[in-house]
Amino acid sequence: MATSLKSRAARARLWACVLALFVWQATGIVSAADYDALRDRMVDEEIVAAGIKDPRVIESMRNTPRHAFVPGNMRANAYYDMALAIGHAQTISPPFVVAYMTEQLDPQPTDKVLEIGTGSGYQAAVLSPLVQDVYTIEIVEPLGERAARTLERLKYDNVHAKVGDGYQGWPEHAPFDKIIVTCSPEKVPPKLVEQLREGGRMIVPVGERYQQTLYLFEKKDGELEKVALLPTLFVPMTGKAEEGRVTQPDPLHPTIHNGGFEELTENEPAPDDPSAESHTKPAGWHYQRQLDVAEEGEAPEGSHFVTFTNNEPGRGAQALQGMPVDGRKVRMLDVSLWVKGTNLQRGPSPYHQPTLGISFYDANRAEAGYRFLGPWRGSFDWQLVRQRIPVPTQAREAVVRIGLCGATGELSVDAIRIGAAD
Repeated sequence: MATSLKSRAARARLWACVLALFVWQATGIVSAADYDALRDRMVDEEIVAAGIKDPRVIESMRNTPRHAFVPGNMRANAYYDMALAIGHAQTISPPFVVAYMTEQLDPQPTDKVLEIGTGSGYQAAVLSPLVQDVYTIEIVEPLGERAARTLERLKYDNVHAKVGDGYQGWPEHAPFDKIIVTCSPEKVPPKLVEQLREGGRMIVPVGERYQQTLYLFEKKDGELEKVALLPTLFVPMTGKAEEGRVTQPDPLHPTIHNGGFEELTENEPAPDDPSAESHTKPAGWHYQRQLDVAEEGEAPEGSHFVTFTNNEPGRGAQALQGMPVDGRKVRMLDVSLWVKGTNLQRGPSPYHQPTLGISFYDANRAEAGYRFLGPWRGSFDWQLVRQRIPVPTQAREAVVRIGLCGATGELSVDAIRIGAAD
């Protein structure tokens, strides 16, 4: 009997080694120290370098194990600054977005915070060490239950999770000092306004399905005063609120909004940051990095174009925009744009290239394919680039990314057009 147990134990150790080797070959990650190193790199390059300043927020981002909140097959990508599918047509927000929203919320140790849209539980985990209590609600039952188990296992004891309609709030624990909405309503839900205390803050991505702006609200005399922060793209709430949108996306007619960069927005600084400056950004584009709007006579079309500039290999310099597209009906896309390059050089990996890329996603928001125009090299004057690209049959939406994307040099862009070829 003892020999049998020893034999079984030996076999178990062998299979554990085989499994560890398989994970290492698949992801290159075999230990907590590997994840720690990746998380430190992510915070330095994608959080601090992108402008997050609050030391408490930065520390929380360093200490929160994002890989524990994503499915096992996604963990190799856990510390890239990207959204990841977590099932049930939902995603975990990119780390910069989490850090940015947390910083703008101005979390204080005595705060009671309500989060709408638990998702994976990652945002609640980042808030946990910064505030007194976090109350978080998820409408998708399997996600909410899984997030609650993860938060409990990782001992985030001041996070209280439940499944329900987040737009109704959590009245028995109101009023809340801060409210953070991590899914996109068409307008601010009235129940959340009621449950925000006087003087409290709320941060919400508001707008159409693929054209949203992140707003910071402060409640004064029972009314909300708002500040527009930046364009963004969040997953919509599931259920009646999403189905009742006045403006619904049209997946049979995919298109780019403001592809000529003529429509500009003046994003105001947060009210409690007197050192910040207002800045002009092209409307409709989110996740903008190292981008300048030019107003010169040399624009191929109109009076504006944008220039991405980067001198640090690997650092992001890009802008993104989402759009609906149904691959069952739209089989090809016609894509065109004007580009100009100055000393364009590839970054440290094959993926760090000056391109226009389109990532396609299926009905569950899992990646369904990737196509791109470019890459572009060296220096050249304005040129028109056109290409027809196939749409995967399973595609239901897409994200367009334009920029240097980790390469170095200057890339100027104008007049992006995308439409169904058939």
